[in-house]
Amino acid sequence: MGVFLLLEPNAGRFTAMRTLILIVFALLSSPAIAQGWERYDNARFGYSMDVPPVFAGSGESDNGDGESFYNPSGAQGLVVWGAGLVGDFEGEVSSAMDYAIAENGWNITYQAVTPRWASFSGITNGRVLYQRMVLLCDGTSYAAFRAEYSSTNMTDMTPVIERLVQSLKGSDC
Repeated sequence: MGVFLLLEPNAGRFTAMRTLILIVFALLSSPAIAQGWERYDNARFGYSMDVPPVFAGSGESDNGDGESFYNPSGAQGLVVWGAGLVGDFEGEVSSAMDYAIAENGWNITYQAVTPRWASFSGITNGRVLYQRMVLLCDGTSYAAFRAEYSSTNMTDMTPVIERLVQSLKGSDC
């Protein structure tokens, strides 16, 4: 959503204040800031993440590592999980990307990897994948989420992904 401002060269203080109020209103009505998000907390691995209000959970997995969520109206899936590192964090990220390519046919179009977090995304058959991984406080495990959605929903999902990225954190630090 864009906000366009037209101000006269000699616009008074009232016009500037009204413009500022309109900008604040536009930002607060944005879906990314909308109320109704819930918090998912994982006791087994010690991480948490915000979950959008339109995503219904399927219940925590039997082994307690995470949960799957689904938005039936948008055919959007979201999975969050924790796991122990097999090797180092960068190796785990590399394995996740290799798996996405080899097993699921994703064409990786973006990747950013640091020693403490990583994100990558890809596309295949009109679907988009976004995966985020963060090293947890113990240094021996990580938390991750994977979102999959139609490329036609990319504009709507961008602020959702941004909030998910910001909210995925270790809770035992």
